[in-house]
Amino acid sequence: MDGSGQALVPPLGLYVHYPWCLQKCPYCDFNSHAQGRLADGDYVQALLADLKAQLDGQPVRPIGSIFIGGGTPSLLSGPALAELLQGIAGLAELSAQLEISLEANPGAVDAGHFAAYRAAGVNRLSIGVQSFDDGCLRRIGRVHDAAQALRAIELARAAGFDNLNIDLMFGLPGQTQAQALADLHQALALGPEHLSWYQLSLEPNTPFYHSPPSLPDDESLADIQEQGQGLLEQAGLRQYEVSAYARPGRACGHNLNYWRFGDYLGIGAGAHGKLTQAPGRIRRYARPRGPSRYLANPAARPSYRILSASELPLEFMLNALRLKQGVDLGLFGQRTGLDPAVIAAPLQQAHDLGLLRPGPERIQASPLGWRFLNDLIGLFAEQAGP
Repeated sequence: MDGSGQALVPPLGLYVHYPWCLQKCPYCDFNSHAQGRLADGDYVQALLADLKAQLDGQPVRPIGSIFIGGGTPSLLSGPALAELLQGIAGLAELSAQLEISLEANPGAVDAGHFAAYRAAGVNRLSIGVQSFDDGCLRRIGRVHDAAQALRAIELARAAGFDNLNIDLMFGLPGQTQAQALADLHQALALGPEHLSWYQLSLEPNTPFYHSPPSLPDDESLADIQEQGQGLLEQAGLRQYEVSAYARPGRACGHNLNYWRFGDYLGIGAGAHGKLTQAPGRIRRYARPRGPSRYLANPAARPSYRILSASELPLEFMLNALRLKQGVDLGLFGQRTGLDPAVIAAPLQQAHDLGLLRPGPERIQASPLGWRFLNDLIGLFAEQAGP
């Protein structure tokens, strides 16, 4: 609700999923496939058919951001990406300040690709470096080496990209504390506008989960994180989310919309979406994961479910509490359609435990709450009635 008690329509983003990779990394649990890739044009046409079917009969809402993820979207040719973005522009209303992000793998790009992407309208690039150490890269199954990573960043700058994210991990198999911090020093020396820096996790249904590699111990990981955050702060990259650091004005708008519980369309094999249909009526949906099944009928009605009132507090907090600065309490009512009174008890409990910063009008984790974020979020499970 706004100040007059009127429901506000959340901002809308568009996520585009490209499901193919050169090879599958052993830690990756994303919907990505190392083989079976079809012609770019076939997949682009499927994406556009998917989007058209989702937009047909829906109220017109401007799209504020497009995020092309995967998989390895930088396997797309420049002409195919241009066709995709032109097709999207022909189907949807786009914001004048449209942010268009694309994920790139250093092993799947060249100067021509980057120049074509920039000419097509991509204005934010995220390069999946993960490490600048060749040994670490081999142990996590990446197809590129450190020299290719450095070259990709150089080519991106030469192509005119002035909004660049470097994706970097720590806690890798066999990685020492010195190596992890050296990676961070190298990334910062390249002057990125944004850095995603996070610990490797062993996710179910991955080779690393079933056959865990030797990883750094918890004490070493804590030291890496503490020292690394100090380096990032000194370099002018401020943490605004659990694993996201940015220079002023360079936070990822698309991801901010997720974390503020905004709406987003999802197109492509395995893509997910969230739409607010009316105050308190929020629909989540998913496209078929398998590329072949998706391509057979991209305009098929997606599987979906309506979130219950009892689920909404936890759904909201899973996102909002990831933000370092938190959110205004009023956003809870605007995004969920619920009276903030339904979360009064867990808010009070969180304050009593010291997990939230003082103040009745803002929901923001305290330093203690940031350390025990999962416990803080768990307080908001099943708060509203059925």
